[in-house]
Amino acid sequence: MAIEIRPGLEIPDEDLEVTAIRASGPGGQNVNKVSSAVQLRFSLADNLTLRPDVKARLGPLAGSKLTLGGDIVIVARNQRSREQNLRAAEERLRQLVLDALTPPKPRFATRPTRASKERRLEAKTLTQRTKRLRGRVRNDD
Repeated sequence: MAIEIRPGLEIPDEDLEVTAIRASGPGGQNVNKVSSAVQLRFSLADNLTLRPDVKARLGPLAGSKLTLGGDIVIVARNQRSREQNLRAAEERLRQLVLDALTPPKPRFATRPTRASKERRLEAKTLTQRTKRLRGRVRNDD
């Protein structure tokens, strides 16, 4: 059941824990009897296959799915069968790791153009004029 991320890279079974849970919402007579939702827990802290830089990017990408213990928890409950939910959870984890594998593009320092400086100064003078008009009216008679 190891999840293949891309050729040559996969997440082993030891780092995954699959739990079947009951799905919420409408489901008729079976909703309280059948555990068709799947909770996939990936131990990020114990994983040895991913590089440290990928793990560092994976944490912020996971967001609220990351627990304090260093696990990524993905819950899939949209499908009616447990197998389909398991495949959906595995695909979401695979996509998350794929996103973390691509390093962010480096940012290059740029300078503002002359036109953007002029637009900024023009906006500032308009704001100054507006605020000056809000002041007291002087009577120069």
